[in-house]
Amino acid sequence: MWSEYINAASLEDALRYLGEHGERARIMAGGTDLILEIERGVRQGIHTLIDITRVPDLDKITIDEDDVIHLGPLVTHNHCAGSDLIRKRAFPLMRASWEVGAPQIRNRSTVAGNLITGSPANDTITPLMALGAWVVLASEQGERKVMLKDFYTGVRKSVMNPDEIMVDIAFPALKNNQKGTFIKLALRRAQAISIIDVAIILELNAATVQSASITLGAVTPIIIHAQEAEEYLKGKTLTEDVINKSAELAVKASHPIDDIRGSADYRREMVRVCTARGLRSLLNGEEQASTPFEPVLLWGNNHTQTIIMETQEFPENPIHTTINGTKRQFSSGHDKTLLRLLREEGQLTGTKEGCAEGECGACTIYLDGKAVMSCLVPAPRAHGAQIVTIEGLGSDDQLHPVQDAFIAAGAVQCGYCTPGFLMSSAKLLEERPDPTRNEVEQSITGNLCRCTGYYKIVQAIEDAAKIKT
Repeated sequence: MWSEYINAASLEDALRYLGEHGERARIMAGGTDLILEIERGVRQGIHTLIDITRVPDLDKITIDEDDVIHLGPLVTHNHCAGSDLIRKRAFPLMRASWEVGAPQIRNRSTVAGNLITGSPANDTITPLMALGAWVVLASEQGERKVMLKDFYTGVRKSVMNPDEIMVDIAFPALKNNQKGTFIKLALRRAQAISIIDVAIILELNAATVQSASITLGAVTPIIIHAQEAEEYLKGKTLTEDVINKSAELAVKASHPIDDIRGSADYRREMVRVCTARGLRSLLNGEEQASTPFEPVLLWGNNHTQTIIMETQEFPENPIHTTINGTKRQFSSGHDKTLLRLLREEGQLTGTKEGCAEGECGACTIYLDGKAVMSCLVPAPRAHGAQIVTIEGLGSDDQLHPVQDAFIAAGAVQCGYCTPGFLMSSAKLLEERPDPTRNEVEQSITGNLCRCTGYYKIVQAIEDAAKIKT
């Protein structure tokens, strides 16, 4: 793991530290990819993590006078999934963001991190490429603008230098005569990597296509445009024959591989199917039909961004935090995940380690009011933060309504996953006091029950919503 951790109070501080440490340092924003890469040895030689999550105003989504949308480097996938602006003016990005992981992952994972990791299966690269996005990279030497289509040089490789931070992601907002969609094919409904994905944006004059942007993910080493299909669509009216021909041309642009998630032949066929499906949805005005208008975010009503007024270095300084309303101080554990800090230094063993890679949700806690996977959060992020674990969900003399409901419904089998389910469902009820069944299901997409007790769990959450707190 890392040996030094820095909570930067300003972007200038972060750039200075990054310049000093060079390739031995990495920027920490969401960390949902980076933590795993360090633990698995994919990223070696990393000595220092520089956390920018305390820097104010880096999590903003804005639109400027030129009708260009800007995403700050701390904009998460849930920020995009819950943004009216992104839904109305960049729907393919909203849809892709909602497809990333599960609510707890989306509360930490950033769009910038998704771009920087650079996997061809990373969901948000495809729509941003279709939108004609560019990024701004900053170092102590200044800033430079790079078009996203020129950013990648290979699988997980880019033109970004070790001393640079991605400080802006920008793209033109969709105009009134433009519409778009994003389609992801995966092996399950949530918490799944793309087998393939497709983003489509059409500029229309009445029923005639003026221009088209079709980008494909997970079918070549980098995200690509299906250029023949784009050219073919110009001047055409969308008919079933035109849709089918465009889908066949999109297949020609793909050069997929065989892997555990699907064969190359299957991927090529699915490019055809998903491209046709996307075009058909745009023709029928149904591109947003299966996307929740208000997706479950597991933010609750009381989330805040913790701001540190001065840069803090660890292990030089102890970690000061508040857990379940009690102030705590830790002089060790700076090189661990938050999950292990809570369990080992904090002796709060209710939070479980099921997978240690953000797949099972047994380690779900609240960090500054939002549900997150604590196995993917570095321990020093707790400094100055408000944390709630399963031990703090109820009180000494009264269980939380979801705890009562789980007992009454028999929603506990082996019990190992239960703390995570309780945390997710309690945050749902804070956010949606009267959730629909679909919203209940959305809220627990990041939680796995190995005993397959989902029917009782869903029933218990629905019953808890009826209990007056």
